[in-house]
Amino acid sequence: MRGAVRSVGRALHLPVTGTARGIRKATHAHGAGESGLGKLIELHAVNGAGDVMITVALASTVFFSVPTDEARGRVALYLAITMAPFTVLAPVIGPLLDRLPHGRRAAMAGAMLARALLALIIAGAVAGGGLELYPAALGVLVASKAYGVVRSAVVPRLLPPRFSLVKANSRVTLAGLLATGVAAPVGAGLHAIGDPWPLYGAFVIFVAGTFLSFSLPPKVDSAKGEDVALLAADEEHLHGPLRKGAKRPGLRTVGPAVTHALGANAALRCLSGFLIFFLAFLLREHPLTGESAAVSLGIVGVAAGVGNALGTAMGSWLRSRAPEIIIVAAVALVLGTAIVAALFFGAFLVAVLAAVAGFGQALAKLSLDALIQRDVPELVRTSAFARSETLLQVAWVFGGAVGIVMPLNGTLGLVVAAVIVAAGWLATLRGLLSSARHGTRTRPRVA
Repeated sequence: MRGAVRSVGRALHLPVTGTARGIRKATHAHGAGESGLGKLIELHAVNGAGDVMITVALASTVFFSVPTDEARGRVALYLAITMAPFTVLAPVIGPLLDRLPHGRRAAMAGAMLARALLALIIAGAVAGGGLELYPAALGVLVASKAYGVVRSAVVPRLLPPRFSLVKANSRVTLAGLLATGVAAPVGAGLHAIGDPWPLYGAFVIFVAGTFLSFSLPPKVDSAKGEDVALLAADEEHLHGPLRKGAKRPGLRTVGPAVTHALGANAALRCLSGFLIFFLAFLLREHPLTGESAAVSLGIVGVAAGVGNALGTAMGSWLRSRAPEIIIVAAVALVLGTAIVAALFFGAFLVAVLAAVAGFGQALAKLSLDALIQRDVPELVRTSAFARSETLLQVAWVFGGAVGIVMPLNGTLGLVVAAVIVAAGWLATLRGLLSSARHGTRTRPRVA
């Protein structure tokens, strides 16, 4: 009898342990386990799962629970209340974290714990209809960006041998996307039980992430080998120690490759915000042929997610290419697809554009991260990440605002989408190609 119980216990335990071993084997492959990158991959997966739980709860509260006209006003109010203060607070994140070179694990853990507690506050607001939902959502956004800039800044310290920055970034990002894909239906299931339940799930996930943050290797916090150079945009400026009383350099001094890459990424992020809000309202009023509004939104959302995942995976395959060339090609692909979708508007092309936009945005963002990690000294790297994230977030909000106020005309909307991408591509094309042609002196990798 005892042996039978033990056999049943092993049979029930095996799927869990087998899955855990499989995940650990994948995240720790190719030296990622020894370098510590595997731990960061797992932490980012937890981060993605927690974020999507909160997104599911907010979407059902702000967007799906009211008619289209009222939803437009509520979404606009959400953007104004949360994003406007964020644009003021976000530039502070980088300089603040730059002063904590020995506290990166603690900073990531703090960002996780803050979101866990804020998820509970939002759960109370959702259940009781309190106004604390909006400041709590702002807090979640700020904590999420704080985690993001620290995560990007520590990747170079965890590179396994023969790993490029683009490949490492793509593996980390892909883990977050896969976790998001798994957690999204779980969040929807929890929402069916009750509006606050996805937020309770987010609380549990972020608490786990708080503890997992401290499992990263100690070298994440080490200042050994950090560059204390001043940033400069040209070779005439010598890179020397930051002198007492010297003004900390701004984002405009990071060099042409980074600034042009940031401009191209801003165009894609603006397109993303535009498509999310424009198609959300368009498909509510004019669903895809033969489908309900919810299914139509789901099809487009899945297409965008698949495209994003493919772009992330492609990032590791293109690791030997110049990031500038990857960005130029990615934006050109998105622009061509947007033009075709505008000329021959239809359900299939809308889904294709969503997929290609997700693909291009993922590839371009990975390349931008690689350029920042390659060209910006570590002393001010977190500031560069914070400021670039702020600009990209502002671009996303701007695109979303345009999408909210646009007439619900599909052809007109996709013409505007093509114009957005074309403006960013044409403004940065020459600079990116010039940077790739002349090359950028690669900084030595940190230990």
